[in-house]
Amino acid sequence: MGTTQPAASVERLLDLGFSRYEAQAYLGLLGQEPMTGYALANLTGIPQPKVYETLRRLTRKGAAIQVSGDPALFVALPPERLLAQLDSEFRQRLADAKEELSRPAAGAGGDFRVLRVMTDWPAIAKCAAGLLEAARRHYYVSLSSDQPDAVVAAIQRADARGVPGDILHFGPSEVSIANGQVIRHLSTDGVVYRHHQARHLAVVADGTRVLWALAADGTNWDAATADDALIAAAVKGYVRHDMYVQRIAGDFGPVLAERYGPGLAGLVRPPAAAEPAAAEPVVPGEAGAREPRTA
Repeated sequence: MGTTQPAASVERLLDLGFSRYEAQAYLGLLGQEPMTGYALANLTGIPQPKVYETLRRLTRKGAAIQVSGDPALFVALPPERLLAQLDSEFRQRLADAKEELSRPAAGAGGDFRVLRVMTDWPAIAKCAAGLLEAARRHYYVSLSSDQPDAVVAAIQRADARGVPGDILHFGPSEVSIANGQVIRHLSTDGVVYRHHQARHLAVVADGTRVLWALAADGTNWDAATADDALIAAAVKGYVRHDMYVQRIAGDFGPVLAERYGPGLAGLVRPPAAAEPAAAEPVVPGEAGAREPRTA
């Protein structure tokens, strides 16, 4: 006849990785004289075909000890020693896992890039300010936002530290720095894009830390940031290219306006395809005239 064991004790051992039969067998052995599998089965209600297999597993775990061989007798490891052993084994497994997982998988080191994403302007502005606060060598900023104050303040703090920067600014607010240049995008004055509703923010700090944010409809933001030199190079190239175009448009405005029309609209709206030239009439008898070909 099996005895009823405390359900809470069984559950705690289950939490520690014991099977239900193992938990019942350990608790059955605990505090008893060395016991045979037959006696343990009668005490705990574990089916006899399962009891010796269960005892072998407990012995391999170190939770039970076989003290004789004929007949085989078993005793339970004292609870304090069992728990200390389990704690030591867990810590070792944790250390092994930490070491193994810290090694990049072979051939997988360059397969993934980690980006942090954001979708609200306060978080984006805070991230941009953090990049600018951390800048030590140089920064690039391209800014078009209806709420630029936090970013502008971070730019001014970077400038006060003497960090050089290049800024492309959209909108009516003026940004001035002592260490670098500020270029006002011509779309501010209705050139190229008269009704440019999209908003964006690009920040590159020290050539590695980068933020790119876009609100295509002017309201709903989508942004990503990373500490990644390759992505930073792409965003930096975008900002620098835009700056070059603005300087060219500023220096050669009349020439470009003559070529591309008011507001340089021809840059974004290609002119309609030219009409095919009409054939000149052929005058009979004129030199070089050819008679119509007949089928």
